[in-house]
Amino acid sequence: MRAGEYLGAIDYPGRIAAAGYGVDGEAVLLYAITGRSSNSRNRVFRLDGGILRTEPYDQSKVEDPSLIIYNAMMKAGESTVLTNGDQTDTISSFLNDGKSLEEALAVRTYEPDDPNFTPRISIVHGPSGYTLSIIRKDGEDTDRRIYRYGMEKGVMHIIHTYMHDGLPLPSFEGLPARLETLSSADELIQDAWNAIAADKRISIYVRYGSEERIINAMEGENV
Repeated sequence: MRAGEYLGAIDYPGRIAAAGYGVDGEAVLLYAITGRSSNSRNRVFRLDGGILRTEPYDQSKVEDPSLIIYNAMMKAGESTVLTNGDQTDTISSFLNDGKSLEEALAVRTYEPDDPNFTPRISIVHGPSGYTLSIIRKDGEDTDRRIYRYGMEKGVMHIIHTYMHDGLPLPSFEGLPARLETLSSADELIQDAWNAIAADKRISIYVRYGSEERIINAMEGENV
């Protein structure tokens, strides 16, 4: 199944993260943000020095930056860390200190956006495999799940914060879905972007080997 086929069946996936390997074994990463409110939609991706971050498109319209402005991706040794929040910094710091992903996740919890309590989803893509994780609310407890995958050409796995639209928004459940990576950054980013509802698109980033692409709804494709 392609990313577009998968995402096209979900009316509101929230934030989307995927990792895997290209058809020739290239490392592949995908991160996309979708949103409904004007505060959420007032964002763009910026890539600088290997760090992917969210920034306000119009600073004058920012209402609450606490959960929407963050470093989404950065390097940690030989690995790349990509997440949907400021746990990017936490995980990178722990890994750089020689600690484990489990230790990093243990000091974080889900987002405090009552009543949704949005899960924190994270990826660590290393030289020989990748790990997806999710931290979500489970009653009064915090549920932390980790999914590890080895190198398999042409395959990636995807996770997202919400199962579908709703009030409150239902957190992701089940296992990350297995998808095909297609053959290039351009093909993958267009396939995924076009499948997301136009009124909810904000930004998408794809890295396919050494190629990187960004599309911001406010600006169009700019990398």
